[in-house]
Amino acid sequence: MGAATSSSKDSSSLSSSLLTFPLIEEDNDEQQQQHDDATKPTSTNDAPLQITRATKLYAFCAALNSCNLGYDIGVNTGAGILVQNSLGLSDVQLEAFFGSLNLFAMVGALSSHIINDKFGRRWSFRVSAMIFIFGTILQSVANNYIVLMIGRAFVGLGVGFGLAVDPLYIAEISPPQFRGRLVNWSEFAINLGIVFGFLSGLVFAGVDENVAWRWMFSMGAILPCFVIFFATYVMPESPRWLVANGREGEACEVLKKVYPDGFDVDIIVNEIEDSIEKERISEHAVGWGVILFPSPAFKRILLVGIGISIAQQAVGIDAILYFLVFILKQSGIESRITQMWILLGLGLVKLGVILIAGRLLDRTGRRPLVFVSLLGCAVSFFIVAMSFIGALPSEVGAIVGLALYLAFFSIGMGPATWTIASEVFTTSIRAKAMSLATFANRATATIFASSFLSVATAMTWSGFFIMMTVVCLIICVWMYIYLPETKGLSLEEMAHYFAEITGDRSILDVEGTLNRRDVDQLNEREQEILL
Repeated sequence: MGAATSSSKDSSSLSSSLLTFPLIEEDNDEQQQQHDDATKPTSTNDAPLQITRATKLYAFCAALNSCNLGYDIGVNTGAGILVQNSLGLSDVQLEAFFGSLNLFAMVGALSSHIINDKFGRRWSFRVSAMIFIFGTILQSVANNYIVLMIGRAFVGLGVGFGLAVDPLYIAEISPPQFRGRLVNWSEFAINLGIVFGFLSGLVFAGVDENVAWRWMFSMGAILPCFVIFFATYVMPESPRWLVANGREGEACEVLKKVYPDGFDVDIIVNEIEDSIEKERISEHAVGWGVILFPSPAFKRILLVGIGISIAQQAVGIDAILYFLVFILKQSGIESRITQMWILLGLGLVKLGVILIAGRLLDRTGRRPLVFVSLLGCAVSFFIVAMSFIGALPSEVGAIVGLALYLAFFSIGMGPATWTIASEVFTTSIRAKAMSLATFANRATATIFASSFLSVATAMTWSGFFIMMTVVCLIICVWMYIYLPETKGLSLEEMAHYFAEITGDRSILDVEGTLNRRDVDQLNEREQEILL
């Protein structure tokens, strides 16, 4: 998997790689410069861009769809134990109910391109919301485990559709200067949905438990109704989808709302057309062989990108959220109302940390926050373990430990994981590698959520959290050895870095070939247009 290197060696190697290696190919740079000169617009938009109200509105509407996933996590945290008691489910059945969401969501995400590409992003939002509503209703009226799981399947499919389209639409509707900030609205919306789910438990805390969980599930149908309304009457179609389907005129009209008055949106349309062509070239230039049988440099890249996506779920975030009430109950907190108030407080802690995590990520870099996050999670788990052993007051220790865990996770491993993955995967393998990383992340979440209660019962709760402490420390050591700092580095610089530390220059040849083919085909396309 590549030679192990310390963090100091990573830093020095990264610096030296930028000096040791020239750019991928000098002739490729000259060709790219000629292409840039040839396509440089005759009119420029010199005024600094300001984010428009329309852009914020469209991003808000799209991010609202992500609340569905967050609400499902939050509502099941409070409703799970009620469902188990009401329907007489075993621990294994409850674990399967929780864990299956990710399996169904993966199916939804993989099939979402059928609607996304053929009918557009707006229809994807509608379909996602309608499937989610149908699943929510089935869960609410379920009188047996089979109906409950059928409803769960539809909820999972709706969540998968939503996860696929939300960040995609926001990225396509946003000017590049604001894209990162606005795409993060989707992550924030998930955490806001978790808080809404926790709040539903508090609202129905005084209701009979056989009825309460049904009302809690039913409330999940409210947000998707707003999504359907917004997708139909407020949100425009994605400019990128319109351009890809030969509807440039409509794309211009949408872009005029997204960009300030007087901005030459024809330039943006041309950039979108070039980007679509580049992606098509990248998709077909390199096959799956590079990933299935990687050279040392590509192997190291996959180790980092897919490894951190697995690590995010290996520290237990989804499983911990689903079983928070069980942990609180085991610590001695029996009152439903008290449990729901604690859940709401924990949700607000997580939401508050998310608000500052994005800025810290860009200011301090990825590596430091990942280490702080993992070490903090380890300490938090140890505090919870000590509370179960009796070394600390059980109720206070469990609450403090869980609050610290959610805060430390949200400051690093939460926001940094997908940022790092997108920054280490080079152009030639980006799409395929991101698909594998997402699959690995969801598969790990499924395994942990589907076995959490059984493992904790078998090991004792204190033993389980000591094990999680060790897991966090092992991942921290692994990250220290393999994880480079990716802040501010281009994909080309990352390729040079991995070539340097592995001694494998073949990655530069692959990227260089891809870039040359990119420039040649774009030049051919421009010549065809001129003729």
